Amino acid sequence: MNDRAAARHHRRAAVVAGAGIGGLSAALACARAGCAVTLLEAAPAFALFGAGIQLGPNATRVLHRWGLEQPLAAVACAPERLDIRSAATGAPLGGLALGRRALARYGAPYLTLHRADLHTVLRRAVDATDGIDLRMDRAFAAATLRDTAAPPGTWPAVVARTGSTDDGDGRPAVWEGDLLVGADGLWSRTRAQVVGDDTPPRATGHVAYRALLAPRDLPAGLPRDGVTVWLGPRLHAVAYPVRDGERINMVVLLEAGDADLARFAGVGGTPEQRWSQPWPVEFLHAATAGACAPLRDAIACSAEWRAWPLYDRPPLAGPEAMARGAVALLGDAAHPMLPYLAQGAAMAIEDAETLGRELSRDAHGPVEEALARYAGLRWQRNARVQARARRNGTIFHADGLLRWGRDGAMRIGGERLIDLPWLYGGGPG
Repeated sequence: MNDRAAARHHRRAAVVAGAGIGGLSAALACARAGCAVTLLEAAPAFALFGAGIQLGPNATRVLHRWGLEQPLAAVACAPERLDIRSAATGAPLGGLALGRRALARYGAPYLTLHRADLHTVLRRAVDATDGIDLRMDRAFAAATLRDTAAPPGTWPAVVARTGSTDDGDGRPAVWEGDLLVGADGLWSRTRAQVVGDDTPPRATGHVAYRALLAPRDLPAGLPRDGVTVWLGPRLHAVAYPVRDGERINMVVLLEAGDADLARFAGVGGTPEQRWSQPWPVEFLHAATAGACAPLRDAIACSAEWRAWPLYDRPPLAGPEAMARGAVALLGDAAHPMLPYLAQGAAMAIEDAETLGRELSRDAHGPVEEALARYAGLRWQRNARVQARARRNGTIFHADGLLRWGRDGAMRIGGERLIDLPWLYGGGPG
């Protein structure tokens, strides 16, 4: 059999590092493209923790195309409205109809759900998909890439190694493939395979606090079935239903002072390990002392708050930051962003669908070309979302003249200003 005939009979092998939302999505997309997928996850078992998550129509549209409409509907909420209020006075600033309007306008719903529930939906889909081999307790450590002088299509293109041993033989586990997908998050180890002179993520000085509240405990007048946002100087808060309405996810995001950030550093461990720590509620009460009574009362509904400092990276500057040779980055490994546009998971899901589509376009062509097309199609949209999330952080936390201008613009502009057709109506490149 000659090389061309062998290539036609060879099923692409994809190694995906990381089994979070991005990694599970990548594994599904690669399998749908006909790849045999090895999915490596560092954790020995999945832990059902995390915060709530908002999924705009651009993300739910993809998940519906993957056949996940019913599993999502079983665990998610479809809020009817987004209401924006002043954190200082509680006065309404603007709003946006979601629910039926989002479905009619964008062809897919706007959903809120717990991150662990979304992860479970994706994991069950992975378990039910032939050709995906999920390996737990396998942390990606390094990879060896095919020599650039080797003929295109030479196999393997990537040899990935994990830091753990396999079958008790004392040697690192080794996985061979035609491509490597780095979906291992903000502190990605696969990133070095694409961006060799990379710098660490940027500490923003912003801190996120989260808690799950019981709807019955919320103060009167606070909607249980919608998304409520409060904007204030150097902070904002968001509340929305999850777990089919059985809980309200609440997140308060603050610009912390140096002393407060030093307390995070004092927790110990790496920044990655400090992503979610128990935090005294007294600190949160002090930081929101000037807020309106409904917001303070909502915060007082829970004595158990967790917190983590926020990091990001500059917006992508070109496709070379998302793919190099037979290695592609996806989600936070490529383009981590602040949560001020609620699009981190959505961009990873969009990435995955584009990756799968480009791998399907020429099932036996050079994988490097497919990954280059993927990066070329994705980087500008991801960069725009990264930049908009940073800009929103400035606008949401504004004071002085900028705050007055923001509030006036929202009152005058209404839904036209708050809606984002370029985002919700768009999608994978």
